Amino acid sequence: MSGHKSVAPENRTVIGLTFGNSNSSIAYTVDDKAEVIANEDGDRQIPTILSYVDGEEYYGQQAKAFLIRNPDNTVAYFRDFLGKDFEHIDPTHNHASAHPKDVDGTVSFTIKDKAEEDAEPSTLSVSEVATRYLRRLIGSASDYLGKKVTSAVITVPTNFNDKQKAALLAAANAADLEVLQLISEPIAAALAYDARPEAQVEDKIVVVAELGGTRSDVAVIASRQGMYTVLATAHDYEFNGVALDKILMDHFAKEFLKRNPSAKDPRENARGLAKLKFESEATKRALSIGANASFSVESLSDGIDFASTINRLRYETLSRTVFEGINRLVDSVIKKAGLDVLDVDEVILSGGTAHTPRIATNFSNIFPQTTRILAPSTNPYAINPSELGARGAALQANLIQDYEADDIDQSTHAAVTTVAHITNAIGVVSLNAAGEEIFVPVVPAETAVPAKRTVHVAAPKDGGDVLVKFVEGNTHIKVTKPEPKPEESKAAKVEDADNSDDESDFSDEEEEEEKREKVWKIGNTLAEAAIRGVKKGGKVEVTVQVNADLSVILTTREVGAQGGVRGQLSA
Repeated sequence: MSGHKSVAPENRTVIGLTFGNSNSSIAYTVDDKAEVIANEDGDRQIPTILSYVDGEEYYGQQAKAFLIRNPDNTVAYFRDFLGKDFEHIDPTHNHASAHPKDVDGTVSFTIKDKAEEDAEPSTLSVSEVATRYLRRLIGSASDYLGKKVTSAVITVPTNFNDKQKAALLAAANAADLEVLQLISEPIAAALAYDARPEAQVEDKIVVVAELGGTRSDVAVIASRQGMYTVLATAHDYEFNGVALDKILMDHFAKEFLKRNPSAKDPRENARGLAKLKFESEATKRALSIGANASFSVESLSDGIDFASTINRLRYETLSRTVFEGINRLVDSVIKKAGLDVLDVDEVILSGGTAHTPRIATNFSNIFPQTTRILAPSTNPYAINPSELGARGAALQANLIQDYEADDIDQSTHAAVTTVAHITNAIGVVSLNAAGEEIFVPVVPAETAVPAKRTVHVAAPKDGGDVLVKFVEGNTHIKVTKPEPKPEESKAAKVEDADNSDDESDFSDEEEEEEKREKVWKIGNTLAEAAIRGVKKGGKVEVTVQVNADLSVILTTREVGAQGGVRGQLSA
């Protein structure tokens, strides 16, 4: 989906843009490597906030600071309102900033954005607010690069509907920005990793956990030879960064009241609440990189200063409900995709909340050891989770910047959107060392079509005729329960325990866990092909081609020989 504004390819200066509901970031490419841009304040994570003071417009961290002193003229958490009717929005996060208003069904904000004291407040639609904010981002990027930014690839959540996308495009066009493409956030995160020079293109199942301030989005993606297919998504608005902030806010508010019983609850007035939130966010970030953090606020309530400390263990204990909610969200989307945790090769943590070490640790416990958990606390080569979206968008922008705007949809369609794919794997039956039939996948399940894959199958040692059986395959989880302990052994342990002075209780010993492993199950036979007279020690080349209409062309031949057998199956 490309924007209406069109710029000739030779005149483009392109960036990647994450326009988030809480924070935004900008990236561009240098020698095919994505770099994140800092704005004039040195921020790479730029709060998605605008504030107006005496006619001056502030954005980012400066605007965020005005939430304490100037909340009514500060607009925050507005991205998700784009393209929505007023009756369908949730204004929960706007209680400490300018409140959305219903103007003929359109989400709008009434703010004083002019310097004159007698000037009437302005009523701005959410689209106008988005345009003003995007204009500031583009200005910062243009200043940084030393030339006017004309075009961008922008990331969006997977549940952004067509109306929301159209509203975002309109806001960007009004900000004089050509949108080359809207790319889904999990695909951008996967691209940021897969485009690294050391990355190997491999078939894999990836879970992208996009954990932001006001929402958590999880997607399961099948990556097949650099093609991405979104298999399932899930979205949650309860277990997020704001929920973690609130836990810290409540903790410190209670501690403040305990020390100052006669003081008013700082959560009951707007300024105290804003101060609590501001410092709680800083404390949360500090606990992501250290074991302890301090909390200090001047004049928190009734003019009383407050200072305290908290350690990471206490914070993680208080926040357990949120962490468990995120675990359930990830588990639900894997089941929704019809998969098991054993099917997942990689878990990518993205978004500001993904910096929290406990979340990555929990994932390490949920997934098998063979699954790579890509987060700063578990992998030294992990990319900053807050920068993944912008980096992926910049890489995509660099890839497509030379296309004409009208060609971009067709030229990049299969690379960045959900496409048709096969459900079951297609492969051949082979014999293992024990003479048992095993499934050898040629085209893995969830491969986007059209696709063509080839494998070599060893012929019998002495050569001769080879029968190739093409079948469908799918995986199931084989559970091996531990062997029960013999009764005699238990009785002996009881006797030993009775005769021992050691007070330890043998029943506390860890029970052996059941073993779970993913195994292939041979399904329907699709076709059989015979290759005659294969030479001793030879191999048979097997090719499976799945067309866009899901018809299948099967080809077999002896490696190095002419001819072969070819057949076609209907969709």
